[in-house]
Amino acid sequence: MLREKIKTNKFAVGIIGLGYVGLPLALEFSKNSIKVIGFDLDKNKVDFINKKKKSYIKHISSERIFAEVSKGTFSATSDFSKLKIVDAIIICVPTPLNVNREPDLSYVINSTVIISKYLRKGHFVSLESTTYPGTTDEDILSTLESTGLKVGKDFFLCFSPEREDPNNPNYSTATIPKVIGGVTSKCTELGVMIYSKVINNVVPVSSSRAAEATKLLENIYRSINIALVNELKVVFDIMGIDIWEVIDAASTKPFGFTPFYPGPGLGGHCIPIDPFYLTWKAREFEVATKFIELAGEINTSMPYYVIGKVLHALNQNFKHINGSKILILGLAYKRDIDDIRESPSLKLIELLQDQGAYVDYNDEYVTSIPKIRKYRFNKKSVKINTKNLSKYDLVLLSTDHTYYDYGFILKNSKIIVDTRNAFGKYKSKKIYKA
Repeated sequence: MLREKIKTNKFAVGIIGLGYVGLPLALEFSKNSIKVIGFDLDKNKVDFINKKKKSYIKHISSERIFAEVSKGTFSATSDFSKLKIVDAIIICVPTPLNVNREPDLSYVINSTVIISKYLRKGHFVSLESTTYPGTTDEDILSTLESTGLKVGKDFFLCFSPEREDPNNPNYSTATIPKVIGGVTSKCTELGVMIYSKVINNVVPVSSSRAAEATKLLENIYRSINIALVNELKVVFDIMGIDIWEVIDAASTKPFGFTPFYPGPGLGGHCIPIDPFYLTWKAREFEVATKFIELAGEINTSMPYYVIGKVLHALNQNFKHINGSKILILGLAYKRDIDDIRESPSLKLIELLQDQGAYVDYNDEYVTSIPKIRKYRFNKKSVKINTKNLSKYDLVLLSTDHTYYDYGFILKNSKIIVDTRNAFGKYKSKKIYKA
């Protein structure tokens, strides 16, 4: 029955979590005339969709939401009892680390418990949240089968990792290939059918564990390579060598080299977090993951390295950090988005304030800092103008948004610490690279 519904586009999708992963996926289903209900505990998000028909994420236009809600194929709710009326349930909730840097699966587990209350025969369930191998066919499966229904017969369960890259102009939800692995072969078959309705290329793998491991490999690969250039940045700096020049030169090799770039630390929901999911799970099998953990240590240390550069820059100008006024440029974790999850800028604010500095920030995409798990900063973005820039003893470039006029900032600032080579084309004693 589910297979026939999928073939004729007469199935409904429920997406739990309407954030950076869930919202674009919901819009993609709706665009293809498939009814989709978004589930979220945040009533503000629900109101933005249902009542305002507007977006709350910068790179997703309000026009897209207005179009899909208006034609009646997309709606949002905080009433999870409506899970009964959808055929496919896709979980897109956060999987952060706790204070001990251990996996926090509470959002996934809580979602699974809610699903189990409304699980019925013919339901398809897919987890997209990044996690360690075994989450789908152990933790989720045991909860869903506690209802008496059997996987592969009564309901179908898969893991399909999200691959969103916010504001990437070259790829969209539909054009990024989608990996999927089911708990049984029938689960995989149905999952491929569902995702193929909205994704151009769906890549089946042998199991949910293989799919979970695929996502971890993708992000561990990036974490390790970023750690490598971050470490080289420190080494080359001591040697008086510009790491950015070296990377540009190495990039001219047409094979065997992929450029990665250093920064003030890792941000986003994936790279700073995902490797630790595997290192934690590996301990269950008495396996050490030294390479992965070392990369994590290097990347985690980068904000402290930047603070050292700030101290050096101030000392060179006969200033002390205690009492200094510092402006951080960019709060989002990467350029031209409004996502501050795990942003190194937040850690930099904390470290600078601990040193006695007065810290402000500018980010047109993040006008105020919301309450988040680790930080409680009561700050609003300040405007970039001649008067404001002149007030600060030091400007710290953390995120290189394209709207910044770097020539103007250089002209009106006293000292600049640049963590992204954004001022690379300028020659000035004001600029200190970090």
